[in-house]
Amino acid sequence: MEVLRDLSACPRPPGGTVVTIGAYDGVHLGHRAVIAEVRRRALDKDLATAVVTFDRHPASVVRPESAPRLLTDLDQKIELLAETGVDYCLVITFDEARSREPADEFVREVLAGCLAARVVVVGDDFHFGHRRAGNVELLRTMGTDLDFEVDGLDLVDAEGRPADDAGRVSSTRIRHALVAGDLDQANALLGRQHEVRGVVAHGDKRGRDLGFPTANVSVPGDILLPDDGIYAGWFERADGSVHSAAISLGRRPTFYVEAHASLLEAHLLDFEGDLYDEHVKVRFAARLRGEVKFASVEALIEQIGRDCDQARGVLGVP
Repeated sequence: MEVLRDLSACPRPPGGTVVTIGAYDGVHLGHRAVIAEVRRRALDKDLATAVVTFDRHPASVVRPESAPRLLTDLDQKIELLAETGVDYCLVITFDEARSREPADEFVREVLAGCLAARVVVVGDDFHFGHRRAGNVELLRTMGTDLDFEVDGLDLVDAEGRPADDAGRVSSTRIRHALVAGDLDQANALLGRQHEVRGVVAHGDKRGRDLGFPTANVSVPGDILLPDDGIYAGWFERADGSVHSAAISLGRRPTFYVEAHASLLEAHLLDFEGDLYDEHVKVRFAARLRGEVKFASVEALIEQIGRDCDQARGVLGVP
């Protein structure tokens, strides 16, 4: 997949493209269903395929006070889009000027101009442009003049079947599941395990004192973490090695009366060594239990041992 970040350097493929547009946060099963249709239409017409997305969630510019936390950072989103097999990913810088751009100008500049769109595939509820004035109807009207067709697709459930609002796969529904601690549903809708990325930071080394050293992963504040609790999952190091882990996410109530933020700590079940300052990935495979305040440190240590044993069982590692 070729990643394009500069509209002035657009390839404008001679034969044209089948294009889809969206924030694509999470690149979940619903997104993948749209991209599968993009690829199908492109194969039928012998065209290239393209995804148009943004370098940040548009809501972070348009309504920053209520913008959602993200399921993926930009790098991960691009990696997931590459896995779908599309030819081009156009990443548009979304700033104040772009937020004020009329929808028809976006169509002419990006779809017709940059990518020579011949087919545009979007969900039937798609909106874009200043004040969300653009929609499927506008695309169809402009497509008559600019020589492209428009497919407004029914959105689907996790099995790929057309669904109503309650059953549709959406980034919002996945966020709600994660916040509610329903990791199974979130992962099912994503079609993969929820992953966050960050840097291993220096902590208070309390885990080491308890006999279970942890990597404290500092995750950017705009990324959504699951509900506080204990999880089984996977820890991927900068060198690509993957380790099984028991993961604690929370405010450590046994030691602190009040904490300002949740801390992500991963105890690697098969590793000893220094991980400080590494850029790592943490994948949440299963939720084991909620966070609990223990009456004593000894009781906490005993429970951590049981959590590690349970994590090994869930992950299928010795």
